[in-house]
Amino acid sequence: MPAQVTQPAPDFTANAVVDGDVKKGYKLSDLRGKYVVLFFYPLDFTFVCPTEIIAFSDRVADFEKRNCQVVGVSVDSEYSHLAWVETPRAKGGLGELKYPLVADLTKKISADYGVLLDAGIALRGLFVIDKEGTVQAITIHNLPLGRSVDEALRVLDALQHFETHGEVCPADWKPGAATIDTKNAGAYFEKAAGKK
Repeated sequence: MPAQVTQPAPDFTANAVVDGDVKKGYKLSDLRGKYVVLFFYPLDFTFVCPTEIIAFSDRVADFEKRNCQVVGVSVDSEYSHLAWVETPRAKGGLGELKYPLVADLTKKISADYGVLLDAGIALRGLFVIDKEGTVQAITIHNLPLGRSVDEALRVLDALQHFETHGEVCPADWKPGAATIDTKNAGAYFEKAAGKK
């Protein structure tokens, strides 16, 4: 059964590019104690993929402030990842990358997370995993549709707010906005209705 919300994130050990070098045996479960935003993308040296990968890299400090590790995965080899990182952004490369890119040559990781297409590449799956290694949110886009870093951060903020305060977060919630105390939900709905 592929990865599901409320279930443990499938663990993996694979080669990855970390800080500009190939690392053998990168393991997801080594990140326990941190939140993880694990995202899959179709292929290196393509079109939408670098825009997402660079966007996450440029905002990695926002994830680190939330005790969260970003990890990218595709079915390419670690050597393809390394070549892409070593290619300047102006030439279609990634340039300096501030989080690991995992090589899923066997395609097992993509299959375990339910994003592997019959064509042998992954859909744009994004998984928010909590500090205990449980999947808390899944978003999957088709190949032409790029993802939003802001939305990944918003979901992470909502999860952390709930864990800290026990209050649930309504639609489009952002930090500082009203939340719902499930023991007194009426107060939230009365206030929300009064705003209209």
